[in-house]
Amino acid sequence: MNRTMIEVSRIRALRGPNLWTRHTAVEAMVRCSPELDDLDSQTGFEARLRKLFPALGNLRSNDSKVRLSMAHAIEATTLHLQSAAGCPVTFSRTTATPEERLYQVVVQYSEEAVGKRALALAQVLCEAALHDRDFDLDAALAELRELDEDLRLGPSTGSIVDAAVARGIPFRRLTEGSLVQLGWGRKQRRIQAAEIDRTSAIAESIAQDKDLTKKLLSAVGVPVPLGRPVTTPEEAWQVAQEVGLPVVVKPRDGSQGKGVAVNLTTREAVEAGFHAAVVFEKGVMVERFLPGSDYRLLVVGDRLVAAARREPPLVTGDGVHTVRELVDQVNADPRRGEGHATSLTKIRFDDIALARLREQGFEADSVPPKGARVILRNNANLSTGGTATDVTDDVHPEVAARAVAAAQMIGLDICGVDVVCESVLQPLEVQGGGVVEVNAAPGLRMHLSPSYGKGRDIGNAVVDTLFGTGEDGRIPVIAVTGTNGKTTTVRLTSHLLRTNQMVVGMTNTDGVYINDYLMDSGDCSGPRSARNVLSHPDVDAAVLETARGGMLREGLAFDRCQVAVVTNIGNGDHLGLNYITTVEDLAVLKRVIVQNVAPSGMAVLNAADPMVVAMAANNPGQVTFFAQDPQNPVLATHRAQGKRVVFVENQHIVAMEGAQSVRIPLAEIPLTRNGALGFQVDNAMAAIAAVWAVGVPWATICKGLATFVSDAQAVPGRFNVFDYRGATVIADYGHNPDAIQALVQAVSNMPAERRSVVISGAGDRRDEDITEQTRILGQAFDTVFLYQDACQRGRADGEVLALLRQGLQGATRTRRVAEIHGEFLAIDQALADLQSGDLCLILIDQVDEALAHIAQRVEASRQPA
Repeated sequence: MNRTMIEVSRIRALRGPNLWTRHTAVEAMVRCSPELDDLDSQTGFEARLRKLFPALGNLRSNDSKVRLSMAHAIEATTLHLQSAAGCPVTFSRTTATPEERLYQVVVQYSEEAVGKRALALAQVLCEAALHDRDFDLDAALAELRELDEDLRLGPSTGSIVDAAVARGIPFRRLTEGSLVQLGWGRKQRRIQAAEIDRTSAIAESIAQDKDLTKKLLSAVGVPVPLGRPVTTPEEAWQVAQEVGLPVVVKPRDGSQGKGVAVNLTTREAVEAGFHAAVVFEKGVMVERFLPGSDYRLLVVGDRLVAAARREPPLVTGDGVHTVRELVDQVNADPRRGEGHATSLTKIRFDDIALARLREQGFEADSVPPKGARVILRNNANLSTGGTATDVTDDVHPEVAARAVAAAQMIGLDICGVDVVCESVLQPLEVQGGGVVEVNAAPGLRMHLSPSYGKGRDIGNAVVDTLFGTGEDGRIPVIAVTGTNGKTTTVRLTSHLLRTNQMVVGMTNTDGVYINDYLMDSGDCSGPRSARNVLSHPDVDAAVLETARGGMLREGLAFDRCQVAVVTNIGNGDHLGLNYITTVEDLAVLKRVIVQNVAPSGMAVLNAADPMVVAMAANNPGQVTFFAQDPQNPVLATHRAQGKRVVFVENQHIVAMEGAQSVRIPLAEIPLTRNGALGFQVDNAMAAIAAVWAVGVPWATICKGLATFVSDAQAVPGRFNVFDYRGATVIADYGHNPDAIQALVQAVSNMPAERRSVVISGAGDRRDEDITEQTRILGQAFDTVFLYQDACQRGRADGEVLALLRQGLQGATRTRRVAEIHGEFLAIDQALADLQSGDLCLILIDQVDEALAHIAQRVEASRQPA
């Protein structure tokens, strides 16, 4: 590393609740050279940094006494650059790692790309301050603002999403545009800008066809202007004479006022209007011009929710400035911007505007008299610079009824009805007004933030249309984590829910399942797979194995869950990876799911594990404790308080709350082998508590427990038992000391003449975890077959085998050790060594392949010689 070097690496987007915060955040590793590890010694650095960035806040966000490093400076600068660019961010943190001068920097973002770009700019800014160089702060903030404006939801979609979030409805952006999923699974709905999933493509197609729209509206008594489509300038003039001057000429299919010319009174103007319209659409409409003001009435569902009077873009003369200068003055209003991101759009000073000026006797450099209204366009669309005044409270009931009738006739759930009339205070028929257009996916900003008058809560109106009273679009989400037992608990929980006639989406280390259908295979215990389940439209409930890796890489896939299950916290679960170096670190990470239980939800916690018990203090919801020992102090105290507990008593699993209890015989839970498999009893209790929390009836729970079998199909690699020529063969994916200890305890309860075990070790475990596994096995098995994994995960050839042999030194029971290169060869050797009455535990690595290999050998053993 150079003398004054900053190295920023492993930049991650944490897209859900995570180890650091419930907010979305960008995480990066920042390594500092020795000089940059103590910026307090860098004379003038902070002063130079603040001179370059005056809005910079506190450089020591999480501890005012900590030594200031360049990592802290980058953290604070990343946060405040986003804030200065208008992003709603408040959280950041820098944490030292066990490696010298290496820090984890975490900064909240509202848009992922903006957060990552702010991090890059922060590094440049800090380096500029370090070396006393210039930094263009204005350009950096402008870049971030522009990027944020491009990526964030527009005002229409944003208002709906904000209303949904306020109601507790989860959302997920499905594209970088405006397509958004509200809710999960079967209860989800989708929107795209101001369109909802219920609206048909046919309705939108009708709305695009202005001639067909007029015919349909006229059929249900909605007043519309006379007119019809034309194909030539000559025909346009002919129709204009038929319907009577003045007229409107516009594209037959169009939007946002493009190509619309109004109040045309001469042949030249009509033909010019035709040529302007045909640029946007081959089909052109000519209609009778209706005098009066331009109104936009917004219908959502079956009611009028907002109305606005729209004015075309115009300036008012002052007798001093030219038209061009007056337009510049109006466009200087901070509410005006490009596109739809702001409440108003800048007035376009283009050929259309110049032509409209000439109609009024002005040029761009003309100085209009004081008080003269100079109109720059014939239409009043906000997208071309118009303004809007809220008139919702003025709309006559008959006018509202006509707008609703128009929307329903076309079939639009969200509909912008354009009306021209003198006033909305009177029925349209009385004043000769009419509906001139019906719009699918109407812009909402004129109603959300009108130029004048009261803004309307359109987002809530749309959400009320999508979801019934009290609905939040959520399905039960059960998240399961821990060191051991996760996959079995997930599979059993899923089975119990399916027994309750629910379609269940399940993720685990074996794959993604929708009921029996395997949607994806491999280790699918991360957030991407969980999001896929939550997006599936058939899913009634989701059971998600939530592994440490996914939480570290990306955070959770959900904002909160109804049930969080923590099976246990033990040694050997990838300790040392990603700076999770102790069991205490691991517990802090695993409790993330507990911290994100819904206030009305339930944490299911192992009362026999003190680290799991401690998580209860971070749980926003209720707690169910489980433990085999009914006298466990934590469980007993919880039970005395009348709260939910699950325990074992007299060979029954007992679920109790207050004076109410349910007793389920262990003999009727095949998974536990009559209670002989203690770790499976724990898994069963956890699953029972989880489905109890989501209201599954007890009769259904009992039925599900009785029908769940721990075979290679139901729970592959989890204590799968085979009969091989009278010997008992057990295949399991146990891969850490705690799991090995549980397996040894389980098999010790099973009779056997001789006991053997087949084991390898995962190279990404700590040395002491690998040796501890064989140390445990050496006390329980006569013969140990060692093999080397297919993938050594960063270890040198033979290194893991050497550690395994080391663990067997001083073994009290093992008399024979065989070292075999290859998992399947080791399995074959162990099987060949078996006699009737023996027991062999095979700790498999390649789960599916190894199970298939064992099954093939078992089947072959049954064939006649």
